[in-house]
Amino acid sequence: MGKRKYYIDNLRNLTILLLFPVHTFMIWNNFGSGFYIWQGENKLLSTLIVLVNPWFMPILFVLAGMSARYALEIRTTKQFIRQRIQKLLFPFLGGMILLVPFQTLYARKYFDGYKGSFFEHWKYFFTHLTDFSGYDGALTPGHLWFILFLFFISMVTLILFRFVPYERVADRTGKMPVPGIFFLFVPIWLMYYIGNFGGYSIGKDLTLYLIGYYVLSNDLVIEKLEAKIKWLAVLCVIGTIALVALYYNFDYYGDLWVNYIGWNTILVLLVFGKRFLNKRTRFTEYFNRASYPIYLLHQSILVVLAYYIVRMSGNMAVQVLGIGIGSFVLSVLAYHFVFSVKNQFAERNRI
Repeated sequence: MGKRKYYIDNLRNLTILLLFPVHTFMIWNNFGSGFYIWQGENKLLSTLIVLVNPWFMPILFVLAGMSARYALEIRTTKQFIRQRIQKLLFPFLGGMILLVPFQTLYARKYFDGYKGSFFEHWKYFFTHLTDFSGYDGALTPGHLWFILFLFFISMVTLILFRFVPYERVADRTGKMPVPGIFFLFVPIWLMYYIGNFGGYSIGKDLTLYLIGYYVLSNDLVIEKLEAKIKWLAVLCVIGTIALVALYYNFDYYGDLWVNYIGWNTILVLLVFGKRFLNKRTRFTEYFNRASYPIYLLHQSILVVLAYYIVRMSGNMAVQVLGIGIGSFVLSVLAYHFVFSVKNQFAERNRI
């Protein structure tokens, strides 16, 4: 394996941090889906979500696929499975038991005036099934859907990797022309309709992961994209402006168009990431450890904080800033608290 590609780490970490403004703005979304705390429709904040929504979760699956290819060069399959269980499955189960129920508890408080205990709600959460949104207090994976999908995809694809190893297709993918890479958004779009759960598509995410593994982890592919970055960037800017204008003025948000813009943006971000973010910094080191724990914690903290802030202030600017910045600070503090307790527990076990 060659030199570590720090731009993959930095892009992943920056994308996870983007969840704080996105989930804050969801409190004012006009998508008709509501949120755990929902203050009514705001077109501007909803359009800001639309600005990043086509790519900011898909790129995490692409980066995960790329990382899996590099990881399997230095780990055995058993070591990879063990690492995925520790990093994804155990945190998912812990989050489902301890974190997500808090989000649905405060949704019931906000919408229904629920005044019961957490333990009564915890029982309700695990015994009621509706639309999986959780906005009515019933069972939901919440924001942990990403970790659940990624664990499932990571395990299932190991079977494919065994029968179709990367080395078998590396020459072919390395020879792919840029238009061929660009038009991969077509199978991504088509796979969106397979295993789609309320807009969360395991078919699409599986495809993104596999393209990351087989195609975008190939250095020759990235070099070809670098050579055409001006055209890719121009298409990306024009397409994004059109996407925002169509949504803001006409509420248009078509699946094919969104997948095209999302894929174009991912290709551009990978090239710019390699060019400008391919370095090891204190940010990289810190968030390589902290990004997934912060991901686990952030939405539960954000929802609880939002419940109190929207009741304390009627000023939307104060609410947005208070929820966005406050949830970030509290999530970082909570991460350090949990990390500290974990270290103390480990030290005691060693003694």
